[in-house]
Amino acid sequence: MSTDLKSATKLVVPGKSGRRRLTYPWVLLIIAAAIVVVATLRAVTGTADLTSTGQFGAALSAAVPIGLAGLGGLWSERAGVINIGLEGMMMLGSFAAGWIGWQHGPWAAAVAGIIGGALGGLIHAVATVTFGVDHIVSGVAVNILALGATQYLATLWFGAEGSAAAAAGGNDKQSPPMADMPTFTVPGLADWLNSVEGHHWFLVSDLAGILGAAVTHVSWLTVLTVALFVGSFYLLWRSPFGLRLRSCGEAPVSAETLGVSVYRYKYAAVLISGALAGLGGAFLSIGVHFYQDGQTGGRGYIGLATMIFGNWRPGGVAMGAGLFGFMDAMQLRSGGPTVHALLLGLAALLAVLALLRLRAAKRTQAALSATVAGLLVAWYFLVDTVPLELVEASPYIATLLVLALFSQRLRPPKAIGRPYRRGEGG
Repeated sequence: MSTDLKSATKLVVPGKSGRRRLTYPWVLLIIAAAIVVVATLRAVTGTADLTSTGQFGAALSAAVPIGLAGLGGLWSERAGVINIGLEGMMMLGSFAAGWIGWQHGPWAAAVAGIIGGALGGLIHAVATVTFGVDHIVSGVAVNILALGATQYLATLWFGAEGSAAAAAGGNDKQSPPMADMPTFTVPGLADWLNSVEGHHWFLVSDLAGILGAAVTHVSWLTVLTVALFVGSFYLLWRSPFGLRLRSCGEAPVSAETLGVSVYRYKYAAVLISGALAGLGGAFLSIGVHFYQDGQTGGRGYIGLATMIFGNWRPGGVAMGAGLFGFMDAMQLRSGGPTVHALLLGLAALLAVLALLRLRAAKRTQAALSATVAGLLVAWYFLVDTVPLELVEASPYIATLLVLALFSQRLRPPKAIGRPYRRGEGG
C-alpha cells in the first residue's frame, strides 16, 4: 500500500520543472553563508556581541518555544488541518506548567504543558475533523477560549485569598515560582571555546562563540527539542506512518480508497501539534520559573510564520526559529548598538533580494530593494544609534525579508484547509 500511496501523492503534487529544489546541502550552504556574513559584520563594526556565546545561548533559548510551535503547526498542516490555534495551545501549556511546576518541579511541569497543549489540540480536532468547522474559525476560537480560561483559572487557583498558591507567592497574574530545570555544560570544551572566542579571530572566534552556546548551560528541554525535530523528520518522511499522515494532507480521498483511516490520522496529527505547542509554552514558564499572564507574547503566531518560511519541513522550521531567536535575543541583550551594526546585514539581504528579482526580470522590485539597501547603508554611516522602535521591530523586519527571499519556493500541502467527509472517495 505504501507504493500506491506514493504514486497517488505524486499524481496530485506535480514536480515544478525549471526550479531548483532547496535540498539539505543547499540549506547547509545557506547557514554557512549566514555565519560568514555575521562574522564579517562583527569584524567590520567591532560589535563583539554579535557572535558571542551569550548571544547565541540566548538565541537558542528564544528559538526553542518558537520552533516547537512551528513544528506543531507542521504536524497539523501536513495532515491537512490549518492550525492558527497554536498561540492558545501554548497558553494552555504554559499555564499547566506553572500550575504543576511549583508543586512538583520542572519535569512534571513539562509533562503538564504537553497535556495542556494536547487538550487544546483535541478541541481543535473535534471542531475541524469531526464537525467540519472552518479551520480558521476554530483556531481563533481556541485562542480566545485559552486566553479566557487561563486568566480565569489563574485568578481562581493562584490568586485566591488564603490559598496555598497565594501563600507561596502566586497572584491572579502569575503562579508561585518553581525549581530550576537542570542544565549541562561540557567543562573542558566550554572553557577552550571561550578562550578561542576571546581572541576575536575572524570566523574562528565566531565559530567558537556559536559552538560555545551548544555546550554551556544548555537546558535538557533544548536537547529534547532537537531530538523532536530529528524524530519528526524521520517519522514523517521515512516511515509508513508519516507517508499515510502526509497523504491525508495531499490527497485524503485517494488515501481513503487505499485503506488509510483519514480521520484517525488527522486526529493524531492535531493532538501531536497541540502537545508540541504546549511543550513550547511550558518551556517559557520553566525558563522564568513561573507562569505569567501574557507569557506567550504571540510566539504561536511567530511559530506559524516559521512553519511557512520553512516550507512545511522540519529543517526549514528550525532555520526560521533560529533566525527569529537570534534577532529576539539580540534586541533584548544588546539593543541599539547591535541593531545598528545589523543595518549592514539587512542591506546585504536586500541586495541579494534585488539580484534575485533582477534575475527574474522583475526590474521594479529589484530597483526598490536596491534603493532601500542603499538607504540602510547610508543610515549606518550617518548615525551612531537607531530608534528604540526599530530595535523592537528588528526580529519581524528580518523575518519578513527572509520570507521575501524564499517565498517563490513555498508549496503547502494540496488539501490543506479543505473540508473532508468520510466516504467522499466512494
